Amino acid sequence: MSNIAHDYIEDYIRQLIPEKPLNIKGLEKYASENNVPIIRPEVAQFLTVLIKACGVKRILEVGTAIGYSSIIMAQAAGEGCKIITIEKSDEMCEKALDNIREFGYEEKIEVVKGDAMDVLNNIQGSFDMVFLDAAKGHYDHFLPMCLEHLKINGILVSDNALFRGMVANNNLLVRRKITIVKRMRKYLKHISSMDELETSLLPLGDGVALSCKIKEVEHDAKD
Repeated sequence: MSNIAHDYIEDYIRQLIPEKPLNIKGLEKYASENNVPIIRPEVAQFLTVLIKACGVKRILEVGTAIGYSSIIMAQAAGEGCKIITIEKSDEMCEKALDNIREFGYEEKIEVVKGDAMDVLNNIQGSFDMVFLDAAKGHYDHFLPMCLEHLKINGILVSDNALFRGMVANNNLLVRRKITIVKRMRKYLKHISSMDELETSLLPLGDGVALSCKIKEVEHDAKD
């Protein structure tokens, strides 16, 4: 049970998702057997619909893991898309690159190894969508640079926003996760109150925050 949606709701939603190709199932099997966190099936379907509906072509992803979500998004975005995905783990980078090559998406997906803040500070260009799926306690630190790279009317998707229900319910809170939960609550309050964003928090998967950038972020002048 996810503590976000009842099992019967989650099961029913997943029954309606079209069956995935064997190579995608292979990635899911690997992730399950090796305890690698990947987006849940209903979130993968949500991203697919969102990308197609909005005509998204340029995507910035923070948190690659084995490349599963990058591949899902590349399939949804289709011809002419470009995804830049950031990952700090050597092992995950190598596995992601292997998977991307297996799908023939080398031209569509670029894996950049390094600390997310360092990479975000050096990336050039604007994006139609930013997918934030990295260390949950650092979302608020990543936010300014993510928004700087996001074009007007671009979409920010923040995964794991309800974190096993703990963000919404103190009765579910595990002691060792208190800091992460506090930081996620701060982040959600931040993106929900910004004049530059319109945000909706969805009880989907482990929680998804969907934000649209409606104007540029104003920066305080520094002497």
